[in-house]
Formats: sequence, C-alpha cells, structure tokens
Amino acid sequence: MTELTKIFKALSDETRLRIINLFIKSQEKICVCELMDALQLPQYTISKALSILRSAGLLIFEKDGLWTYYKLNPTKNNILLFDFLRDFLSNDLMKEDEKRLMQRLNLRENNRCVIGIIPETKPVKKNSKKVKR
Repeated sequence: MTELTKIFKALSDETRLRIINLFIKSQEKICVCELMDALQLPQYTISKALSILRSAGLLIFEKDGLWTYYKLNPTKNNILLFDFLRDFLSNDLMKEDEKRLMQRLNLRENNRCVIGIIPETKPVKKNSKKVKR
C-alpha cells in the first residue's frame, strides 16, 4: 500500500478525524486519558485510533515517566495536510471536542497530565426514598 493511500485510509474514520483535529487545533502533545475525556470515548477506541494514525505516519509519541504523549508528526508533507485539514475540519461535534480538550488541558501542571482518567459521575436521582427494613 502506498504511503498516501495509508494516510487517507487512516483519515477515513470519524473518530480518527476527531483525534487529528484536536492535535491540529491545540498544537499540543496529548495523552490517551486527555483524549478520552475530550472525545468521551473509551480507552480501547482511542488507543486503536492512535495506533492507526501512528502507523500512517501522522502521529508520533514520546514517553514522559508513566505517561505516553502523542503529537503530530511534522514532516513536510504532513504539515501541508494538517494546514488543509485545519480549515476543513469544523463542525459542532469537533468544536465541542476542542472545548472539552481545552478544559482538560487546563488541569495540567507544568504542561503535564497529572490526573489520569476522570471517572464519570452518575447523576443523583431526585425523589429517591430509602426503604428501611
């Protein structure tokens, strides 16, 4: 498979486009848990998508202690593609992703993720009565 075909196949999935959009718009290195919170998707889905994007040469990663951070792979051809996608990728879902990512990145200390996965909280039911036995 040619390099170009591999790149376009990697971008042919909505989740992978959403991930690439977050990297392009934020210009940050991002860990899996931050992507999970931003996209509201499970770890497996994010990791699988990252693997495909990395295999296509669009992302690279670096280790920092226990964390693995992914970032855009700044090759000459990729930069041209990212510039094109920056203007092209813009819909309500992606804007919400961007907003959630920025909120999550604001929780960093020294530009490093320190929280890990934030567990979802279950809404409290109104008018629930405890039954005594």
